[in-house]
Formats: sequence, C-alpha cells, structure tokens
Amino acid sequence: MTFRLTPLAATLALAFGLCASPFLAATAQAGEQSERQVLYWYDPMKPQQHFDKPGKSPFMDMDLVPRYADEGGQAASMRIDAGVVQNLGMRLATVRREAIGQALQATGVLAFDERDVAIVQTRSAGFVERVYRHAPEDVLTKGAPLADLLVPEWAAVQEEYLALRGIGQPDLLAAARQRLRLAGMPPALIAELERSGKARPVWTVTSPVGGVLRELEVREGMSLPAGASLARINGLDKVWLEVAIPEAQAAQLAPEQPVSARLPAFAGERIEGRIQAVLPQANLDSRTVRVRVELPNPQQRLRPGMSAEVTLEREAQPALLVPSEAVIRTGRRSLVMLAEGEGRYRPVAIRTGREFDDSTEVLEGLQAGQQVVASGQFLLDSEASLRGLSAEAAPAVAPAPMLHEAEGRVVGIEDEMLGLAHGPFRSLNMPGMTMAFPVADPALLAGLKPGDRVRVGARESDEGLVIERIEKLGGQP
Repeated sequence: MTFRLTPLAATLALAFGLCASPFLAATAQAGEQSERQVLYWYDPMKPQQHFDKPGKSPFMDMDLVPRYADEGGQAASMRIDAGVVQNLGMRLATVRREAIGQALQATGVLAFDERDVAIVQTRSAGFVERVYRHAPEDVLTKGAPLADLLVPEWAAVQEEYLALRGIGQPDLLAAARQRLRLAGMPPALIAELERSGKARPVWTVTSPVGGVLRELEVREGMSLPAGASLARINGLDKVWLEVAIPEAQAAQLAPEQPVSARLPAFAGERIEGRIQAVLPQANLDSRTVRVRVELPNPQQRLRPGMSAEVTLEREAQPALLVPSEAVIRTGRRSLVMLAEGEGRYRPVAIRTGREFDDSTEVLEGLQAGQQVVASGQFLLDSEASLRGLSAEAAPAVAPAPMLHEAEGRVVGIEDEMLGLAHGPFRSLNMPGMTMAFPVADPALLAGLKPGDRVRVGARESDEGLVIERIEKLGGQP
C-alpha cells in the first residue's frame, strides 16, 4: 500500500472531524452560482481572514461565506443609501494642498558668548604688590587695571638695555631689545622704557577687553610662577540664546534659520536673531535638542541668565491636508473613509505627518481634490469591517504589535501555511483550536513535519495572526 502527502486542507478537516457531506453541499452551492465570480470565502465573525475554498470555518461552527466580485473585494467600496447618509449627518471634506509655514514656540535662556573670552596670565615669575578693587561679576572697560606685579627678572634686562643704548652699538642694542621681549615684557612696556629711559620692574596688568570679570585669582603678597592665570573676562558685545527644542522637531532645524525672542524684562520688545548652531547632544531628561542663537548686545542690556520666549520661523512648504477629525487611528495605522461619489465609500490607509491646528498632514494614501468623510466615519468603518472590506496596504505608523505565544502540534504544512493544533493564546484570550496560520518567512518551516511539537510566536495583522517565530520542542504531546 502506498501513501501520498495529505493536503493541509484535508488534514485540518480530519482534525475537526468534518464529514464529506458539508463540503459536497458547499461545492454544489458554488456550482449552482457559477455564473457569479467568487473572490474568496470568509467567516463573517472574522472577515479579514480569507480562504480559497468553501468549507467549515476554523473559528466558529458554521460554513464559510463566499465573497462575490460584484459585491466588492478587499479594497472595494460599499454603497450607502442617501437617506442613511442624511440621517447620520455625514459631512465630507476635500483633501487640499496648502503652503504651511508653521512657527515653533519654545523657551530659552541667555548665556555668555564663550567665544569672546580673555584669559589674563603672568608673563614671568613675580610678586603681587597691589590688587585693584575688583570682584567677580564686575563689569570692566577695556584697559581697566587689575593688579601690579613686581617682576625681578625684568629689572636686570631693562638696566642692560639702557646701558647698551648709550654706547652706540646698534647690533648689541637690537639683541638687548630682543631679550626684553623674550623676558615677557609687553610691547607697550618696552615702548615706555625707550621713551622714558627709566627701568620699571613693576607691571600693571590690565583688562585686554571690556566685559564681565568672571574670575580673579590674585591677592596682595602672592608669589606667582610664569604662566599663572590671573583673571578671566567675558565680553558682552554679543550673548548666546540657548533654546530647548523637542527632539521630534529637531529635523526641521537648520543654521541661519530666523528666530525672534521676547524677554519679560523688556515687555513688548522683539529681538531678532538667527540660529548659529544646532548642538550635537540631546538632553536625556527632557528629550530636547539645544539650539544656539547669537544676539547682538550693544547696550549690554541682555544679561546672561535671563529667560526668553522664542519663536522659530519655518519656511512655508506645501503639504497635503485633511481635517484631523477625519482620521481614524486604529493603533497600528491611520485610516480615512474615501467618498467615491454616487453613495460609495471605501476605507483607505494613510501615512500621517505633522499636525497644524485642526488639520493633519497626509504623506501617503490620498491626492488633492479627493473627498473624505469628516463626520460619521466611524460608523462607516464598522460597516466596512462587517462586510469584509479592508483599507489598501500602507505602512504602519506605530510600533509593531506584540508577539503572542502558544504551544501546539503540527498537523500539516502546505503553501507556506502551517496547520496547527494549538493551545490557548493567553495574551489574546483565544482558546485552543486547530487552524491554519500564514508564516511570515517560509524558512521557518524548514525541518518541520506533522506531529512535531512546537512553540510559536504570532503577531496580529490585517490578515489575522501571522507566525513569525517557531521553536521546536522535544518529546511528544
């Protein structure tokens, strides 16, 4: 006696204990209506699952129902009576394309311009004879005295220079002048020595720029090595405005983008600037990206630490818009009910973008001029589901649904479908039964045979549960 591989449909029929008579009856019924083209068979309780042949539903104890071509297929439309439309108060909206230049509102804080910083250091080792009456946070003018330093090394080289100037030896005098520079004497002090002809070992350290005295590290009587830091001064001609932008908006930022700021200290006054840099690191706590704006400060009214309300202007760009109320968000994708005229409506999947007031940007799925249902669309969506209609394929806009797991026994394999007598999918509250599952990757079926005990992981999709993971278990059920 020879055996041949039992088709998956026959295997599942045996698992359910089906007899031949219902199958023959369904076949006879299909023959009687052969003049109507059948697209697929489905269970009205789960219309998204389609079957190629008539028979018993694997979900309920009932016969599968045919879907005819003249009734509409997967992406077909449905007809709604005009009186029903009027009673529902259904309202249509036209898909429109507009140039949108949305402004982004954010908050910012003024900070010092860290590029306009002067560090004052000693040029040679010396002693602090006097410190002028300054303290950190004082505002200094350029050339303001900070401290008097006695530099013993300078006294010797200055006396040598003055002695050589009187003997009329230009080469020796040039060498002595070079020693003054190498000893660290500032050019202004050398010029004063040449003009006065008197040695001056005391050097008055002054501020090289006007600004805020951030640090002052000297006190009277201190001895200082060469290169020691005396003071740090920050200029105030410009200040930085650092703005925190939500990371979801970071892709729309660019250098030189216009910015306007309003400070509570100067009510009604608007300060203009441009983005100087989009800083590379995001804040982990607030999930924001910092933007640096450079603002002029000629009168030094802008003080670091002040807060500001910031408006970032965006260049107007064309966008395809629908009313936000027309979008049905299912959790895995977004849908609209498309009005096709003559009372026909069809669910269409769309990919959404930004939101502008009461409108939503549509990136894929619609064209300008089409009409969508803006009121009553949820009732149409429910009716479409009952009729087995589904939206046209479109990319999901939310994370993939969770993976549901169950254990079971393989009862058949055919055409990238896995027949499985499985236990309950507890995360779905779905009881155990025997049914066929589509497989996301045919490679998952390699090495499997009827009778194998497996653990499967499946995700929900518009076509029902799709197996994405199969783990072969040891032993027999």
